[in-house]
Amino acid sequence: MENIWIALGLTLFAGLATGIGSALAFLAKRTDFRFLSIATGFSAGVMLYVSFVEIFIKGADSLVDYYGDPLGHWINAASFFGGLALIGIIDALIPHAENPHEIHTEFETTPLSDPAAPLPTAEDLQMKAIATPKQPDMPNPKLLRMGLFTALAIAIHNFPEGLATFLAALEDPSLGIAIAIAIALHNIPEGISVSVPIFYATGDRKKAFFWSLLSGLAEPIGAIIAYTALRHFVGGENGVIPSNIMGILFGGVAGVMVYISLDELLPTSRAYGKGHDSMIGLVAGMAIMALSLLLMR
Repeated sequence: MENIWIALGLTLFAGLATGIGSALAFLAKRTDFRFLSIATGFSAGVMLYVSFVEIFIKGADSLVDYYGDPLGHWINAASFFGGLALIGIIDALIPHAENPHEIHTEFETTPLSDPAAPLPTAEDLQMKAIATPKQPDMPNPKLLRMGLFTALAIAIHNFPEGLATFLAALEDPSLGIAIAIAIALHNIPEGISVSVPIFYATGDRKKAFFWSLLSGLAEPIGAIIAYTALRHFVGGENGVIPSNIMGILFGGVAGVMVYISLDELLPTSRAYGKGHDSMIGLVAGMAIMALSLLLMR
């Protein structure tokens, strides 16, 4: 029971990082895009290393113990690609215009923290189908819809991410901490992605921050719903999830995290950074993750 509360707390921390991103956008005088590049690269490094070196291996061990060799390895590989397919389908169902990983320039984010800064044009906002943004006291319904759809898109994305953090922390709290930090860093630029269009639509910083924070709460909510369903439908007499189901879930979680790293984090890191910033973050994330796993043995 104690591990459940730890897992839930770590998942909540990771999800609420969207609020941190939003707060940074509104409070910081200048957005540190190099930090965002290195942070998202770092997050990708942690998630890739832990997926292949720890989570995928844990899934294989559980499944081989239950089904034997080679069937356990086949099921583990199928679970991994199933996780890739799941998050890929989620990505495909979200319209491109509401892509939660849209990159916002410094010219776009500056007015969030500086009321005296000039508002960008529609082209600056990368929303060519939307008329030039109105002044902050004049709501723009199209921009508001864009922001709310972005929040919804991020919420949908965060469901499997929340389950990944929760399951890892449930199995091994120290591993859960590492994944929660990686997901939290990943969620910081997502908070900015929600805040920008909602602010330009309403001129209301509090409303933009609220929706950004709310989108991150999908992670703990998704984890609770998924875990409750698993305990109810496949749990044993005492509610414990069987080892073979946990093995399949670990394989799927590894697939989800690899997809997020390669399709979302690394492109975002390269877009925000210069030179080898994303590679510096990637290698640093892998190295720190490797060191922490070695020290915990």
